[in-house]
Amino acid sequence: MSRTRAAARTTAAVAEVVLAGDLARPSRLTVADLLGWPQQQAEVAFECATSGVRHHRFTGPLLHDVLSAAGPGFDPARRKDRLRFLIALTGTDGHHSLMSWAEIDPDFGRAPVLLAATIDGAPLDRAGPQLVLPQDRCGARYVSGITAIRVDGGYRSWP
Repeated sequence: MSRTRAAARTTAAVAEVVLAGDLARPSRLTVADLLGWPQQQAEVAFECATSGVRHHRFTGPLLHDVLSAAGPGFDPARRKDRLRFLIALTGTDGHHSLMSWAEIDPDFGRAPVLLAATIDGAPLDRAGPQLVLPQDRCGARYVSGITAIRVDGGYRSWP
């Protein structure tokens, strides 16, 4: 196999996460990019419907830090505008999860949600990062192989 084809295969094997939505700086990130952020560690136990209680050690940046750097479109003229923002995540297997900005905001829920770059010391560069919610008893929101994160502030009024 030629070096060009081998390089293309290696590049294709690296997963990317698309950050999109109401962001000043939408982008694409790899696990290598996430490893450049300050790393947090979480040792978690959560219930999985198919395999019982799972125990893992994850490392990665806080989701709040990564999304804050992307410049969420909060309106400074609107008091507490960030409370209307939602975060939608999609995994390679079609698994979706939705959370509010308030859950991860240090002024409100302060949940230490990770965009994990490693699991049990193994890098996730080919599988893609994993959403880790140490506060969740059930593992249903632990989205694996995240392909997209969308920040949406479209909820400006209620019926």
